[in-house]
Amino acid sequence: MSKRNILFIAAGLLALFSVAILILQIPAINDRVTWRYEVAKTYVRNVLDPVGAVPTAIPNPTGTISPASPTAPVTPTSIVVDTPIPPTPTLAPPPPQAALGSPPYEKQTANNCGPAALSMMLHMFSWTGDQKTISEVIKPVNGDRNVNPEEMAFWVRNYAGWLRIEYRVGGDLDTLKRLIAAAYPVIIEGTTSLHPDDTGWPDDDLWAAHYLLLTGYDDATQTFTAQDPYRGPDKSIPYEQLVSEWKPFNYLYLVVYLPDQETEIQALLGSNWDRDVNRQNALTSAEAATVKDPNDAFAWFNLGSNLVYFERWDSANAAYDKAREIGLPQRMFRYQFGPFLANFHGHRNDDLLALTEYALQRTEMSEETWLWHGWALYRKGDTTGAVENWRKALSIHPGYEDALYALNFVGATP
Repeated sequence: MSKRNILFIAAGLLALFSVAILILQIPAINDRVTWRYEVAKTYVRNVLDPVGAVPTAIPNPTGTISPASPTAPVTPTSIVVDTPIPPTPTLAPPPPQAALGSPPYEKQTANNCGPAALSMMLHMFSWTGDQKTISEVIKPVNGDRNVNPEEMAFWVRNYAGWLRIEYRVGGDLDTLKRLIAAAYPVIIEGTTSLHPDDTGWPDDDLWAAHYLLLTGYDDATQTFTAQDPYRGPDKSIPYEQLVSEWKPFNYLYLVVYLPDQETEIQALLGSNWDRDVNRQNALTSAEAATVKDPNDAFAWFNLGSNLVYFERWDSANAAYDKAREIGLPQRMFRYQFGPFLANFHGHRNDDLLALTEYALQRTEMSEETWLWHGWALYRKGDTTGAVENWRKALSIHPGYEDALYALNFVGATP
């Protein structure tokens, strides 16, 4: 081949490369390419090093701070729930149907159902931003796979200060209906089945968390109307399906309102307005669910999460261990981190290492998991490894306060 032809080919390749660079500057294309790269990288990693199902627990080998012996069966009665529950005032039943006007629909970008759902909700209060406005603050790195309800509440309180936001757990259908009937849209965190094109590994169960904005319901059809950032606007969801998909996230719900509406919100939530009482109610409901069906892994997981709230680490570990023994979805620890806290405070360091390593194999872009894996390394005397983990957490979520605290704790710079 002549030098002239080689130069022409080189020039052509350079031009194509330049065009590709320019195209990648388009945010929508860059986001999609980055998403596909992360999916492909995760797939290859899991092909080369399969991790299988969620591991069962490794109890504290010293036996000094641990739940019931792993050889003894864990039953609902072996986890004592002795928190007193105050009487719940009787609330009026909600009307048989209600419908709010649908906000402008916003389809989520990758990993962005939370900001998209919140954006649609805020538009119902005359807000004019979009999901990117929110995610740039609470999820500035596109690959970050999870947005916690605490992060969405943080955004509203600090960037839409003319509004108020509250979230609670242990919700039920009447609570959702009562809020919607009073003209308050509600966001819930539940689950969805991913499209097969989004599979992350060969044995992917395609189970993922998902936020929905509820804007109506109808007892005649037994359905809610949902603005679904993944599947489309005004989707009808049967009551039974919604409850089933809501359960894995402790029946969590968020509501936004104006400051002068707080008295009305308090009345609508009843005893659940008080955060401690709300958790007590949720804890009792979760315990009852484990009695009703001792093989319900999500009921045991919710019981563990509510026990974590009250810092009852041993009982929480026992509940989480039972949930893991029964079987949990592969991505469970992408979204919920109560088992990490329970292991850490229960001094079960080997289990904390094993569980966070499993979670990182499934979801590398998780600042919370890097944080707790770092603390497990620190407990083993590997401060250098811990610092690397905490810096990794910061690379996924710049400004992540828990990682900054950890680095400051050991005298390391971000």
